[in-house]
Amino acid sequence: MNHVLCGLAANPALPSELVDRLVKMADDDVAAALADRGDLSRTQTAELAAHGEQAAVRLAHRGTLTAADIDPVTQPHAALALLEEGAGCPEWARLLASDPVAEHREKLAGCPGLPSDVVEKLSADADIRVVAELALWTTPEVAARLARHPHAEVRSAVAANETTPPAVLAALVTGEGLAPAWRCLVCDREATPFVHDPYCPRTDCRLPPGAACDGSHQSAMHELYERAVRNPATPAEAVVGFAGHSSLQLRWALAARPGLPPRVGVRLAEDPTGGVRADLAGNPAIGEALMRRLAADRDPEVRRALALNPRVPLDVLARLADGTKIGATLLPRIAAASPAEVAELAASPSPAMRMLLAVRRDLPPHIRDALAADGDAKVVKSVAGHPGLSEARLRAMVDRHGDPVVAKVAANPDASPELLESLAQRRPPVRKALREIARHRRATPSALLVCLADDKARRIAAGHPALPPPVVVDLLADDDCQVAEAAAANPSLPPDVMAHLVP
Repeated sequence: MNHVLCGLAANPALPSELVDRLVKMADDDVAAALADRGDLSRTQTAELAAHGEQAAVRLAHRGTLTAADIDPVTQPHAALALLEEGAGCPEWARLLASDPVAEHREKLAGCPGLPSDVVEKLSADADIRVVAELALWTTPEVAARLARHPHAEVRSAVAANETTPPAVLAALVTGEGLAPAWRCLVCDREATPFVHDPYCPRTDCRLPPGAACDGSHQSAMHELYERAVRNPATPAEAVVGFAGHSSLQLRWALAARPGLPPRVGVRLAEDPTGGVRADLAGNPAIGEALMRRLAADRDPEVRRALALNPRVPLDVLARLADGTKIGATLLPRIAAASPAEVAELAASPSPAMRMLLAVRRDLPPHIRDALAADGDAKVVKSVAGHPGLSEARLRAMVDRHGDPVVAKVAANPDASPELLESLAQRRPPVRKALREIARHRRATPSALLVCLADDKARRIAAGHPALPPPVVVDLLADDDCQVAEAAAANPSLPPDVMAHLVP
């Protein structure tokens, strides 16, 4: 990969005539970078699409290609990308439905709005992967029909389709009204009974590790059950019996289900696996009594998951915050706090709760300023990035708490150029702060030059438009290819240097 040319291809200041030259000589990497530009002309777009399928697919997904730019015979991947975006021609779908390459038909099966005759053809495809992909994305009517398909892989895909009618999903789980599946991926390939070796040495083997069939297609049916449990359209009563199943995967999937009946939640709260209890704790469907019970769980991951539950009571959250490592993250319950609750949280005797509140970026100015003057560094660190803080308050944070808050102050969108220079000059340097300064829109040339001394900040600063042009030019030859690529993408790179770089 030519990192300098890739960076140059992404440079927003690259003149159109140099874009033309790059399009003509681009390899796949440069073409991919060019395809992400938002200023390509129609001629450049068409020429780039003709360059290769990789670029054409990117352009199709970006919405810059039209059906007139693509030949589906020579560029099937690009045609499929347009069909996937709903911008292709129906005739392409008919053509690709007969494509000898199964991967192309499989990709087509996942496209929306296919003509009915194409759907019929794909539903009878000789490759079961094609039919399964269709079942995964198709309409309720076709999904209901494919639920009776003799192959378990297709039925499993129907179980994952959220448009499948609820009654059909229930039947897939219970088997009521459906004849048993005849085949699965295992018995398609192997004599049964068969259990696939997790360390299978065959390079051409596509069976998943542990896949098994003794005539009952057990691994395929297990996948069907798990998909049905995870499908929110599946009636809860059809899957609640899995709460006592021997399969950890099924219990785990059930614990996160929306609309979980209370009795099932109580049973899963006793599960021996912490991950099951953690997903249950984070489930908004559980009631307050169960939340209070899970708040005392011995597993810290369960308690942390409960803290992330958007319906956790604030008093329970306060207990969790004081005894569980949650981190300075915006919790859903904090984000949804009412004005009265915000005032209550700001006055909380718990520094952990004040810290969690300080992460919000829509606080009233008087509460924001009060948290900025807090005596606890964790609280100040959390509020330091809040827009609207004055220069004086930001400097006071640094004066009072020092290095622990410097990086967050440097990330504040309202930090002045003078403050950023001051933070960059601290000795010893605060490396996380240098990385924030390197990406700050107000960073000055002198501050950015200091940032170049840190390896990670250097990669960011090399692309900053305030970096002096001579320095940007020097960085094109940097030993770190990421630095060189960032410098080549810097809009401050002189046009004559850009012209010299393009062959």
